[in-house]
Amino acid sequence: MRVDQYCDQGQTSANPSRILINQLREITGIHDLPVLQTALKASQGNMSQAIALLTAQVPEEEAANGEGGAWATQTNVAMSTDRPKDDLQTAIELSLQESQNSEAEERELSRALEVSAEESAARAKRKRSETPGESASPADWVRQDDWPVGVRNVGNTCWFSAVIQSLFHLPVFRRLVLNYSLTEKVLEKCKSPSDKRNVAFMQELRCLFALMVGSKRRFVDPSAAVELLRDAFRTSEAQQDVSEFTHKLLDWLEDAFQLASNANNPEDKQENPMVQLFYGTFLAERTCEGKTVSNIEQFGQYPLQVNGFNNLDECLEGAMVEGEIESLYSDRTTPSGRERWFSKLPPVLTFELSRFEFNQSLGRPEKIHKKLEFPQVIYMDRYLHKNIDLTQGRREAVRRMKEQLTVLQQKLESYKHYGSGPARYPLADMLQYVLEFATTKPSSVSPVEDVRTPLKASTGTQAGHPDPNHGEPSQSELDDTGPSDSSGSQVTTAQRTPIYKPFTQCRPPMDSPQHPAPHSISEEELHYVKSCLQRWRIEVENNINELKSSVERISQSLEAMYLDNRLCQVPYRLHAVLVHEGQASAGHYWAYVFDQSRKSWLKCNDVLVTESSWEELERDSYGGLTNASAYCLMYIDDTLPHLIAEDSDSETGQVLQGMDALPPILRRYVQEDNRWFQQELREWEEQLGREQREAPAGPEPSPEEARGCVTEVAKHEEPEPTLSQPSLLPAEHGTVDPEQSDQPGASAEDCGQDNEEEGRQFQDAEAEAEEEAEAAGENEVETEAKTGEAEAESEGAGEAQAEGGVDPEPQASPETEAPPAENQPPENQVFEVEIPSVGKILVRSDADGYNEEMMLTPAMQGIIMAIAKARQVFDKDGPEAGLIKAFHEEYSRLYQLSQEVTTPQSDPRLQHVLVYFFQNHAPNRVIERTLLEQFANRNLRYDERSISIMKEARSKLRLIKPEDMDMDEYMKWNDDYSTFLNVFLHLLTGLEQYQNGKIREALNYLVYAFRNNADLLKEGVRKGVDPTLITLYRRKCLTELNGNAIKLFASGDEMGVSEGVAIMNDAVIPCMHLMIRDNVSQEDLDVIELMRTRWCSYLGQDMDGPLQEKLVEFLPRMLDCSVDRVVLTEPPQVLPGVPHDLCSRLAAVMESIHGTSVVTVT
Repeated sequence: MRVDQYCDQGQTSANPSRILINQLREITGIHDLPVLQTALKASQGNMSQAIALLTAQVPEEEAANGEGGAWATQTNVAMSTDRPKDDLQTAIELSLQESQNSEAEERELSRALEVSAEESAARAKRKRSETPGESASPADWVRQDDWPVGVRNVGNTCWFSAVIQSLFHLPVFRRLVLNYSLTEKVLEKCKSPSDKRNVAFMQELRCLFALMVGSKRRFVDPSAAVELLRDAFRTSEAQQDVSEFTHKLLDWLEDAFQLASNANNPEDKQENPMVQLFYGTFLAERTCEGKTVSNIEQFGQYPLQVNGFNNLDECLEGAMVEGEIESLYSDRTTPSGRERWFSKLPPVLTFELSRFEFNQSLGRPEKIHKKLEFPQVIYMDRYLHKNIDLTQGRREAVRRMKEQLTVLQQKLESYKHYGSGPARYPLADMLQYVLEFATTKPSSVSPVEDVRTPLKASTGTQAGHPDPNHGEPSQSELDDTGPSDSSGSQVTTAQRTPIYKPFTQCRPPMDSPQHPAPHSISEEELHYVKSCLQRWRIEVENNINELKSSVERISQSLEAMYLDNRLCQVPYRLHAVLVHEGQASAGHYWAYVFDQSRKSWLKCNDVLVTESSWEELERDSYGGLTNASAYCLMYIDDTLPHLIAEDSDSETGQVLQGMDALPPILRRYVQEDNRWFQQELREWEEQLGREQREAPAGPEPSPEEARGCVTEVAKHEEPEPTLSQPSLLPAEHGTVDPEQSDQPGASAEDCGQDNEEEGRQFQDAEAEAEEEAEAAGENEVETEAKTGEAEAESEGAGEAQAEGGVDPEPQASPETEAPPAENQPPENQVFEVEIPSVGKILVRSDADGYNEEMMLTPAMQGIIMAIAKARQVFDKDGPEAGLIKAFHEEYSRLYQLSQEVTTPQSDPRLQHVLVYFFQNHAPNRVIERTLLEQFANRNLRYDERSISIMKEARSKLRLIKPEDMDMDEYMKWNDDYSTFLNVFLHLLTGLEQYQNGKIREALNYLVYAFRNNADLLKEGVRKGVDPTLITLYRRKCLTELNGNAIKLFASGDEMGVSEGVAIMNDAVIPCMHLMIRDNVSQEDLDVIELMRTRWCSYLGQDMDGPLQEKLVEFLPRMLDCSVDRVVLTEPPQVLPGVPHDLCSRLAAVMESIHGTSVVTVT
């Protein structure tokens, strides 16, 4: 009986409350109303439980410890009466306690399951900011040495991270992706949306892999690649959907490589590396009406059912032999009608474990949490069609042994669970128990009398000493329990009969009961029964041991069935395990990947990549214990070492690691991203410094401490990577809007005045308005006086020299960037800087990005002037309009500069990268982005206007989308300009060395300059340098060096001869070979023939034996230039010069050549 409603004070509606309380009062004999109401409340209206609570005895330990709260206090009051207790009440108490404990355990378990489900759902749907391992501090994002990087979970895409990590750590696949390329001709044929999508995805995957190789970040962001997938693949995070994603990913990669491998015949996929790596074939045979029909099918990921199997081999058997395998692992004996045999296994064998099934009653899929074991090495020989004879014979033997094993296990089970009823017990134990019963001393006393006698015998003792624990009945109560004919006595007796529940009885009865025994048994009967039982028990035990040994022997035979050496020739080693945690509809994914270089397992869980072990992998992947289990296994052919071999240098054979393993274009991309990352760290450091200055007593770390994190990524400084922006180009290259370039306010004077005004804003931020106006007037007058000369110089600023925008920016050291906190000037302080061709500008003292050396370069001077000319537009229309105005000004200036004629003393291409682009007709999108990067330079952070324009430029750079900008094309143009600068650098260095008499060194520089320049000239005349100067001085160096070698050889001195021969072998002869190969001119041929003639003249002269031997040694090489490989000593590494430095060096060298002085460039 239960009352559905009751109030906290125990007051219910009148009639139900009275009825229940009256019944409790009559049954229990307790008349205390508050106690009755409290018991009713505690039992939640359950009458039986309320009675049990009122009649139960609370242990003194709980009362002493204060446990039980208010209800315990009330119960103690009720139990303080001297009313009698007996074993029935004790049994009720124990039963109630057991029931309450069981309910409490069920409630705790239910709560635990709910919490676990909530946590699992929270993990599956966690926000990106809650990704494990991500920190709010950019300093914690720095990669530690060469530890593998993680992949950020963007919008619940942990499945993408797991799949990509498993593929990236496969060296052969990583090489294929990184080296993927398409020719222009193939790209022009990519007209369909699917081809464009596949190519775009492949490019994003290349960039992602490149970042995972060389990034300085601890984890990378795959947003670009994921965005391409989302339109074509909408995942609900179900396991089957993720498997579909993996299929789709391989399909896209296959199609992308098909374009590159065989564009002429798209249907022929034999040369497709994705097909060769991931796809195999199997032969499907089906027997129908006595006829065998077979066909060959291709497979990628091979699906395997988990339900009904214990390990991977059983899953494979079930997939290969349909029908028959059911008879092996179940009671059914349906004959097999279809078999599958692998005819060709792929190098990368992927098993897709189907861990879900559709629940018809619930109408939704459910995940199978069954344990499934898999080995680190699996031998695939038994599943190959070429081993069909060996395998079929063993399968038949396995089938027979499994039948025997089933019979033996059934017999063994009948011994272990013997009986015909629902309860069954081990037969050997039952025989032993019967034997113990038979050998127990007979007793002629009735069991009931045996219990009553000791009770009566102890009446006098227990009557005078009642049990203080109230756990035993008094002697008077026991006397009243004798037989009686009245119905009331029968009820009382029935209620007072002791009840003992197994495993719940807290205290033993008064006396331990005696073992049951036969009433009477003769010696002859005992002997006969004893001998039979002992003999039977021995027979049963022998039978059990024999069955166990037979089961063990057959099991060992089954395990060794396929360990034949002939079936262990095709090992596949586990490479990756993809794990799913959760249910079929949602969950979290991560991957275990074997790192070949470290020979250890890695756990790749989104941004976290940690070292793991096989034991942890087993615990998370086998399943059965938790809701985490493997859903995909990736094995690789252990007989193909090239699958896991790292890239190596073709000449030296050394393993290429990190950035060295990347193609040049991707290396540049990673360097740019690292530069962006460094910029993020610097901005965070600056923000931290500002916060520290605002709150010097705060616990924040100092900028000097935070700067230590930046030094780890400061090794490769490249321009920031960009994406897309609205078009900022003028309509025509040579047309300049007069309103944009020749406004009266666009002078250096205005630049100085504007900066002066901004400086006053910092100095007089808290002054009165009148004081600000007065100070403004004074400063304007002072500025006009100071900048008069600068204004005259600024008239020619439109043609100022500019630096190449794609070269690394010189960065100030931490000591230069920000002085110690105690030496830093106040934040509102400004100082004056003189900029050539610009005038004086005011720079904020807290402009940490300011680099005085960088600001003095012609490129930055042009940007500063452009920003100054855009002042009025900036003040009127804001930063975006100011950026567009400044952009047009600088664009027009550089275009006009590109129209200048190249002379031997000057080359406009050295002044700015855009001049090079203009002269070579680079695409507008390349020119636009390169110039926009100039306006995003961090060194423009010297005042508020420049900072606003810089930020606007950066925002436009970040707007670029993959379809708006061909990064390969952009990097190719910048690489060409870098090569152009490198050619000029080698040329000028060689000429300088020649002027200083270092002929051998000069020849090396000139040879390398000619080779690199020849590659550029193949793409366009203006791509490289006029080769006339290079070839002229190469001939001069070669002739002079040959003459020096002849003099040393003719001297006859041993050391001189050795040095002369070394000059010929290491410098002269390799240079001759290269000259002949490179479309040699007639002038070069004449010089070479003259050199050969001079050396051949020694053949007719008398000379010592050693000299003759040395001459004969190198002279054939000099005459025969058909050797396949030419080894020329690489010139010493020279520091890359900035373009405006190369301009001055070119002018100095040419002046020295045409004059008499030796060139000296500092």
